Amino acid sequence: MPLHVINFTGPVNASTCSQLIEKASLAVQQNATGLVVNIATMGGECSYGFTMYNFLLALPIPVNTHNLGTVESMGNIIFLAGERRTACEHSKFLFHPFHWHVQGAVDHSRMSEYAMSLDYDLQLYARIVAQRTSQAVEKLDTERYLIAAPRILDPHQALASGLIHAIELPVIQAEQVCAFIHS
Repeated sequence: MPLHVINFTGPVNASTCSQLIEKASLAVQQNATGLVVNIATMGGECSYGFTMYNFLLALPIPVNTHNLGTVESMGNIIFLAGERRTACEHSKFLFHPFHWHVQGAVDHSRMSEYAMSLDYDLQLYARIVAQRTSQAVEKLDTERYLIAAPRILDPHQALASGLIHAIELPVIQAEQVCAFIHS
């Protein structure tokens, strides 16, 4: 069977999470030789980013990821699920502090829960980045980027920090099976 490609060009949310799970599961059912996830995202919700990361890691076929132009925020976590990670020459990676939208009134207990969850997500995010870039020449200070000092990395910096393995164009072949996730 041919290689399957998912072009993920939307936010990280419940809808795109379920679409990714559906399309990746279909690739496995169709005996794909591998899966490439081309990513261009400004990020989104932590819970769905971690879910997509864990799901992609669990697939029984090779998964590679490619930065089509910008991978930001929780998109970095999804991107790091790739066994082989690549980026276009004119692309970027953005790490920045989390922000939540809290609607309505909250009591002390709920606010404590939100703070605990934010802290946990920060530690989980930093741990995943550290694990997936452990062989890097230059170490990323992920916790600092997520708390107070955002950072943009170009492809050459991403290569040195272990986010990617190569700078190259995406692979496009007529025999690939393509799927799209955009919102």
